[in-house]
Amino acid sequence: MGKKIKKEVEPPPKDVFDPLTIESKKAATVVLMLNSPEEEILAKACEAIYRFALKGEENKATLLELGAVEPLTKLLTHEDKIVRRNATMIFGILASNNDVKKLLRELDVMNSVIAQLAPEEEVVIHEFATLCLANMSAEYTSKVQIFEHGGLEPLIRLLSSPDPDVKKNSIECIYNLVQDFQCRTTLQELNAIPSILDLLKSEYPIIQLLALKTLGVITNDKESRAMLRDNQGLDPLIKILETKELNDLHIEVLSVIANCLEDMDTMVLIQQTGGLKKLLTFAENSTIPDIQKNAAKAITKAAYDPENRKLFHELEVEKCLVTLLGSENDGTKIAASQAISAMCENSGSKDFFNNQGIPQLIQLLKSDNDEVREAAALALANLTTCHPANANAAAEADGIDSLINMLSSKRDGAVANAATVLTNMAMQEPLRVSIQSHNIMHAIVSPLRSANTVVQSKAALMVAATVCDVEARTELKNAGGLEPLVELLHSKNDEVRRHASWAVMVCASDELMATELSRLRALDILEDINLSVSRKNKFSEAAYNKLLNNNLPLKYSQTGCLSSCNIISDGFYDCGRINRGTKLLSLKELSLQEPNDQRAILLINSKYDVSPPLSMEDKSSDIGYGRSISSSSSLRRASKEKTSAGVGSPTEEKSEPTSGRNTILSRSATKEKGARKGRGKKEEEKVKEEEEVLSVPKITGEGSPDKEWCPPSDPDFCLYVYEVTKTILPITNMKEQIEALAKYVAERMGGHIPKEKLHEFSWELHISELKFQLKSNVIPIGQIKKGIFYHRALLFKALADKIGIGCTLVRGEYGRAWNEVKLMDRSRKGVIGCLPPPETYIVDLMFHPGELMKLRSKEADLYRFL
Repeated sequence: MGKKIKKEVEPPPKDVFDPLTIESKKAATVVLMLNSPEEEILAKACEAIYRFALKGEENKATLLELGAVEPLTKLLTHEDKIVRRNATMIFGILASNNDVKKLLRELDVMNSVIAQLAPEEEVVIHEFATLCLANMSAEYTSKVQIFEHGGLEPLIRLLSSPDPDVKKNSIECIYNLVQDFQCRTTLQELNAIPSILDLLKSEYPIIQLLALKTLGVITNDKESRAMLRDNQGLDPLIKILETKELNDLHIEVLSVIANCLEDMDTMVLIQQTGGLKKLLTFAENSTIPDIQKNAAKAITKAAYDPENRKLFHELEVEKCLVTLLGSENDGTKIAASQAISAMCENSGSKDFFNNQGIPQLIQLLKSDNDEVREAAALALANLTTCHPANANAAAEADGIDSLINMLSSKRDGAVANAATVLTNMAMQEPLRVSIQSHNIMHAIVSPLRSANTVVQSKAALMVAATVCDVEARTELKNAGGLEPLVELLHSKNDEVRRHASWAVMVCASDELMATELSRLRALDILEDINLSVSRKNKFSEAAYNKLLNNNLPLKYSQTGCLSSCNIISDGFYDCGRINRGTKLLSLKELSLQEPNDQRAILLINSKYDVSPPLSMEDKSSDIGYGRSISSSSSLRRASKEKTSAGVGSPTEEKSEPTSGRNTILSRSATKEKGARKGRGKKEEEKVKEEEEVLSVPKITGEGSPDKEWCPPSDPDFCLYVYEVTKTILPITNMKEQIEALAKYVAERMGGHIPKEKLHEFSWELHISELKFQLKSNVIPIGQIKKGIFYHRALLFKALADKIGIGCTLVRGEYGRAWNEVKLMDRSRKGVIGCLPPPETYIVDLMFHPGELMKLRSKEADLYRFL
């Protein structure tokens, strides 16, 4: 076989460039192609950039950064029609970007874009050129450029284009241009109104809407109103008003007609052609319900615009609406009520309806038609919002009964609107009292149980407005309203949760209600809400704190802190820190437990079990303190401990009224009087039964066995209260008071303890002995004679509250607790004319009793932390 010889391919001519096919995936590469001299390359590059720009704003910004705008502006005047068309399409899209607009203004390309509006150009070029101008015309500088380059005339010509996109873009650009007075004047000279009126016949609502908006602007000028009148432009406007299918255009139509009615000649023409009569018929005397209803609906929609409301008020549209309320047609009544609701945004209209309108609306509340009642209630809700006079007028028209009856309606809207009106009324105390007398608390339970979030929200808000006194809160509780109110705290709707929290906060204003709400787990629910970043709100936090402030044992157990506003009262107990979700047992439940090796429960109780015979002087002091009950043995012990006292009756407590505390009887006084009245006889007395049944503090929970349970008495603590009242309360210097009380507490709890000997202080054995002796885990604070940080801090807080010293109680770790007080440091200089802010100090009750250490100082931190 012979060897095959490879045939050589002839090389191309040296002066011809080999064809190169490029597949580019980067916008930057395509932008470079915009500088190519080849028309095919330019056309394809523009097409690719157009598709890229359509994808989003980020791509438009990318093209701007790549420098695509400048070479594209040159292509607007390119000889090749396809290149010119594609470049125009790109600018139609890019011009919606603000940065591109700015650059186009600087490059002054407006003349090139307007040139694309020439009649001989393709419809596609017209479409995107007008789109570019419509986007650019939103800026004042661009408006000036378009106007100065003669853009208004070709835009008006293109209003007659067969393409709807061209029409839409052109009228949109004209609408932006006529915001300027000079453009409006030129528009009149170019006789543009006939072309704009023709757009009202378009089948595209957006074109009709833009035409009406443009007419609404230009008819602000007298000359334009005359041109509209001369071109019979009012007839198509009235026809649109008569066509309910075009009700989305009624707002703009009414705006145009309202402008026209300011012109006397136009008003005369409307009267002559019957247009004004038709318009008034819509609002007053039409026998055709649909026309009446549509007229009222048109007013409603137009009234959402503030300027239209003002105009309607000037035209006394309120009188027409009041007339429509008397219609026999329910649909008309509903539409009129809705129009009144919309007009309520105008203060003048609100005032007008005070005398005319509210009585008619109250009558509509008694209608058999639920929709009529709902619409009337909506109008009343808007009329009475932030308008006390209208709320009074609704009450004087006997509306309270009807509104309360509506709370049981099957229509959620009616219930929500009625609740809003009642809430607005309840803002005034006389009306609130009147509402409460109509059994409102029973009526409100049903809306609270509604499944509709709007009803739930309005009902909860009504609770917050109406339960401002103890009687109303008690009635709500008895009516079973607390349970559904607490359930609303679980709502996923922010407004419902917020209003329910507000209502719970108001309900928790007294201790009894706070206890009941806690029993219903309101505290637990609010705690969960406040742990959620997305669900918590200011009201949920306020409600939680309000409930805790009425349940101080729980607050201290959960938060480990009592503020100076949290006044410890009899029945307070400290059972230590409890974990989240753990139920706090009542004092009674804890007292009935068998002694165990758990932390002792510390009890504050300054009430006696038995009362000794009193002299007349004692009885007078008893009025000041509230009756105190003590055993004879405690009286003897008090006499031995306080031998220096020799007063006849205790001094009345001088603490602040907000503390709500009463001091106890003087035990030393009892000693002296006991000697006069026969102490031997009293020493032989044995307590067989209680003289007075002490009420168990509300915080301990409900439930009582056959025999009434009472918390353990604490005679020693009673003596402490008396002694600090007599010796420390009279001290006028606050710092000296605090130091004296600190030393007093330390003395009663085992004296000062050196830091190095703290481990030798055998307080645990002492506490165990007390638990064994009392056969209980609950130990009255006064019986503890060897106490450490948390015993002393609690005693200090309890005594400080009794004599009006403001201090906090804070729990730390490992048995630490401390008290914080605020004192003015007068040596520091504050702002001119003002005192410096008070400084916070930690009170030393252990190592150097009475010493005050600045918060966060080294000494304070050593005291607070192990």
